[in-house]
Amino acid sequence: VQLQAYGGGLVQAGGSLRLSCAASGRTFSSYAMGWFRQAPGKEREFVAAISVSGKSTYYADSVKGRFTISRDDAKNTVYLQMNSLKPEDTAVYYCAAAPRAWQTLLVVTPNWYHYWGQGTQVTVSS
Repeated sequence: VQLQAYGGGLVQAGGSLRLSCAASGRTFSSYAMGWFRQAPGKEREFVAAISVSGKSTYYADSVKGRFTISRDDAKNTVYLQMNSLKPEDTAVYYCAAAPRAWQTLLVVTPNWYHYWGQGTQVTVSS
């Protein structure tokens, strides 16, 4: 599967953005999906994940209550709605796909995912 992330941009603190990740292929609905981010000089970190059914989601503590992950299998797209953005949310955001059954302890691990998008830049100004 190929992933294309988009929707990033420049926003003021307190603002909102919605990232989208479009997937090619007919098997999107069988993939658990995740969002990660990487700020300059830092390691890639987990942001959010959603299970195949969409019934299970998991968030990093730093974004819980502000970000929402969702998926639309009819459009082969996963979304990340980001509200109340902070300067520390500034990073390149990546989407990822894993053809695996949901495992909460593992969805936060980059190596659990098989496929990655190219990333989209999010910059939050103070």
